[in-house]
Amino acid sequence: MSNRTKLLFLLSPLLLLSLSLTCQAHNITKILALHPEFSDFNHYLTETRLASEINRRLTITVLALDNSAMAPLVARHLTMQTMRHILSLHILVDYYGSKKLHQLSRSSTLSSSMFQATGAAPGTTGYVNITDHKAGHVTFSAEDLPDGESPATFVKSIKEFPYNLSVVQISTVLASPEAEAPVPPPPPVNLTELMYAKGCKAFADLLLATADVQTTYVDNIDGGLTVFCPTDPAVKAFMPKYKNLTDPHKVQILLYHGVPVYYSMQMLKANNGVVSTLATGGGTKPTYTYAVQDDGDIVTLETKVDTASVKTMIHDEDPLSIFSIDKFLQPKEMFKAVLAPAPAPAAHKKKKKKGKGTEAASSPDDAVDGPDASPSDEDAADSNSAHTFGVSLMAVVMAVFASIVF
Repeated sequence: MSNRTKLLFLLSPLLLLSLSLTCQAHNITKILALHPEFSDFNHYLTETRLASEINRRLTITVLALDNSAMAPLVARHLTMQTMRHILSLHILVDYYGSKKLHQLSRSSTLSSSMFQATGAAPGTTGYVNITDHKAGHVTFSAEDLPDGESPATFVKSIKEFPYNLSVVQISTVLASPEAEAPVPPPPPVNLTELMYAKGCKAFADLLLATADVQTTYVDNIDGGLTVFCPTDPAVKAFMPKYKNLTDPHKVQILLYHGVPVYYSMQMLKANNGVVSTLATGGGTKPTYTYAVQDDGDIVTLETKVDTASVKTMIHDEDPLSIFSIDKFLQPKEMFKAVLAPAPAPAAHKKKKKKGKGTEAASSPDDAVDGPDASPSDEDAADSNSAHTFGVSLMAVVMAVFASIVF
């Protein structure tokens, strides 16, 4: 193996590390929360579940509207689905920072919005025209801009993570008859009927037998709900334990199988980490949570008592998804957690006298073995310093690569 090949081999991990750091997730909710003048826009991104769509994409541009620009839109009392269509037109699936907007090739370009990319827009009506006029004047207009309507104009850049996320302010809502068209409400969904048809009859019967639990599930559908439904064999295997539970514990463990957020299979794989459930209470330390982990082609749910695998998708249509799992989820709040094997005892050594002012080492019992032990998605998403470091590291590595190869 030549020296050049060896060096390239050694530098490969650094390149992968730099790419992973520069592609860290962003959190649009946190970014806009630093700017109170965008509170209405931020609120409706969350209500329409567009915020989570923005956060999971690597390359995105958000055309943000301040409260005064949002006011006429809010005053129309549109359905949430129509509001989603309008706001998704303001999310471009490409990166446009301030510099790029003012240096457009041929002074104009056509960019696909999330309204177009998701297939909600008929034809090409989900595209946005971006035009760089003289003296730095940049305008945005929907492809189906009505005659007599004026395009929106660029106001300022709010936040940029080069080539990943750009948040810019525009002057007004992008006018689009297609995006503003009334959207009929989705037909009501019968949760238990869906479960009956796909091998989760036993779990559906448990929900039906507990009226308060069924009501809680149904009430959470409109706001987004993911249900992990144990298969009939899994329920049968757990029934001896279930029958010994108190009534309040039966309620809690049934609620434990519902997550008050809509997750598609793709989103589950992209959002590894601890999730709250319908059983999660308030307080500084969340209870009744579990970790979602993507293990290759298999998604697992880890409760610290047992680990269930997602088997099949029963239903997946925003705002509701239902997945079958191969085990009944057992919360550590009710059952004894499975502890990791203890390490072999170290050879006995003479203890050194601890000097004054030296802190005692923490014992194993001091470690927190719960859902709070790992950082939350939101904390990881807003790591600007790591992003900057990643960019710098990638630049150095790429420069070394170039010197070797060329």
